Amino acid sequence: MASSSSWLAAAKSSSRYVKPWVGSRIFTRSISAQDALNSKEMPLETPEDWLKFQRQRVARNGLYEYMSQYGSTQTRENSFQPHHTLHRPVAPGQLTLSALVASGAHFGHSKTLMNPNFIPYAYGTRAGITIIDLDQTLPLLRRAANLVRSITANDGTVIFVGTRPDLRPAVRKAAERLGEQGYYVGEKWLPGTLTNKMHMFGSDVESWRVVPDLVVFLNPINNTYAIRECAVEHIPTIGIIDSNVDPRVVMYPIPANDESTRTAELIAGVLSIAGREGVLINQERMEASERRRASSFGQ
Repeated sequence: MASSSSWLAAAKSSSRYVKPWVGSRIFTRSISAQDALNSKEMPLETPEDWLKFQRQRVARNGLYEYMSQYGSTQTRENSFQPHHTLHRPVAPGQLTLSALVASGAHFGHSKTLMNPNFIPYAYGTRAGITIIDLDQTLPLLRRAANLVRSITANDGTVIFVGTRPDLRPAVRKAAERLGEQGYYVGEKWLPGTLTNKMHMFGSDVESWRVVPDLVVFLNPINNTYAIRECAVEHIPTIGIIDSNVDPRVVMYPIPANDESTRTAELIAGVLSIAGREGVLINQERMEASERRRASSFGQ
């Protein structure tokens, strides 16, 4: 106890004063270990304590306001957050290389596992790891986004396939943005879903809209059966292709890291935003045609 009291006495005697300029006023603030201890543990019992607390708060807020003009303007709202790729994706035209780098899209597999057909999309190797050329990833991703937009604008349907547990939220969010024109597969793809529709869905399948107009694969190497069925049914496919995969397995490859959850969320979000733009275009076209039909009937 003696050592504790002596420490408090020494800390109190070594108090120093900071006088920050705030506009034309000077606030004097005492910083000491005793004051910090009192402010945390001692309640405000007297009017003098409350007045002291108010003065300290005004001085602190004034100091923050004065010094904020020399600091950063970034806040939680305008700065990047890891969850933004899932809940607040950017439009294809606003996507940058820095966003792809931040998501880890440039990391490939070991150079010994690189597929020979992937060489045009490889930037080089570092520490035995293949580095993917994002200067090619970005235009290919925008090309895929234009495809999704054009398909949804013409009343087409899109299926997002991500069968890993960490990809299920991404494909679900992407399908929700497309409304009735978007679907997703978060579990195992059942073989024969597209090529054996009569057996899977029954005889009434002929009147259903089962075959999609586009399929997006976030982990294509684990869905070879689905890719084969899309090829049989002549369905265009988009896929995230890593350095150990042949880019020719899908029609529109996007060279990127297929094992990164953040990369998959970013790509699925960009494609779904483009698809939502196409859905809005389709709705505007249908509303315009209905107005013209109504006006022609009125005449």
